[in-house]
Amino acid sequence: MLLLEEEKKNLVEGLWKKGIKDEILLKAIYNIPREKFISAALRKFAYDDNALPIECAQTISQPFTVAYMTLVLHIRSGDKVLEIGTGSGYQSALLSELGAEVYTVERIEKLYENARTLLSEMGYNINFKLDDGTLGWEEFAPYDRIIVTAGAPDIPHSLVDQLKVGGKLAIPVGSQESQRLFVITRTDKGIDKKTYEYFKFVPLIGEEGWQDLT
Repeated sequence: MLLLEEEKKNLVEGLWKKGIKDEILLKAIYNIPREKFISAALRKFAYDDNALPIECAQTISQPFTVAYMTLVLHIRSGDKVLEIGTGSGYQSALLSELGAEVYTVERIEKLYENARTLLSEMGYNINFKLDDGTLGWEEFAPYDRIIVTAGAPDIPHSLVDQLKVGGKLAIPVGSQESQRLFVITRTDKGIDKKTYEYFKFVPLIGEEGWQDLT
């Protein structure tokens, strides 16, 4: 247990040195037991700052990537946040730790079931949907923030349409090999785009993303 605490501390210190200076965000990352979101065989790597494989040929993102995307969205307590790509459930947990009202969509049934079970057992109150995330979750729109945890060929119109005025969408856009993080802000006059770092995510598959690659 003491070793895990030391590993958590080292991860948070490493994120600080890489430019993640938001203490509320760092505390939330410290509070989440990342080892619960990966297989027992990989638990010794839980607090390394690396992406790790999970089931269904997907990944749990590198902690720096998760922190960076969350940071640029300026998540505030009480925000209604839509997450596209539940995956392991780790990002959902982080959003919930920050006080957000979380809606998350996953297209792979096994990941959807696993994350729903795990996050419920951990005491998180999160809204789950099994569906094509590129179409968002219109029933509960509009959202203050939307975060997409997979790489898209372009920005899905459905997601932009489900933002509140003043709301922000973070999405990696590019090829299947490399994407650049875009942050889209919806304004009274249209949308404002900002570009950030390059990342590599699994493909965003769906009607407004990549076609199914299987």
